[in-house]
Amino acid sequence: MDGRDQAQCPGSGVAHTCDHCSPLAYELCASGGVLFVRRTDRSGDQPKTGESERLPGARARRMWMDLLLGRAR
Repeated sequence: MDGRDQAQCPGSGVAHTCDHCSPLAYELCASGGVLFVRRTDRSGDQPKTGESERLPGARARRMWMDLLLGRAR
């Protein structure tokens, strides 16, 4: 995640984790033919977001699965 603050996910949401269960939520987004993961941390006064690099579908989906399984770095 590069830590860029973004007001909204510029692409469409493909998949997401539950944002009611934890102050930390992830979304798999699509934009311009590529995918990326967006992380939103709502634990502080202001939500903070970060986005992964834009990746081809297969690589991004692998990263998404690693994140869900606790193997992402």
